[in-house]
Amino acid sequence: MEVKFFNAAWCGPCKQMKPHIDKLVSEGYSIQEVDIDQNPSLAELAEVRGVPTVSISENGVEVERLVGYEDYDRLKARLDIYKK
Repeated sequence: MEVKFFNAAWCGPCKQMKPHIDKLVSEGYSIQEVDIDQNPSLAELAEVRGVPTVSISENGVEVERLVGYEDYDRLKARLDIYKK
């Protein structure tokens, strides 16, 4: 499972989600943070149209995308579906 958290420094909901992402990382989830302003080509390649966006992929294929603020419990529940 590959997880990317697309965010931006100016994004309020991204700032609200960041502690949830950090907690999940501390619990052993591998989540790559991608600032869309610092990595616009990666955001464009992933067709990210808004932030925050969490992209969950398996074998290079996106299997789920969460757009907008998500609380810790929902994020963990969605990641647990794909955790092996």
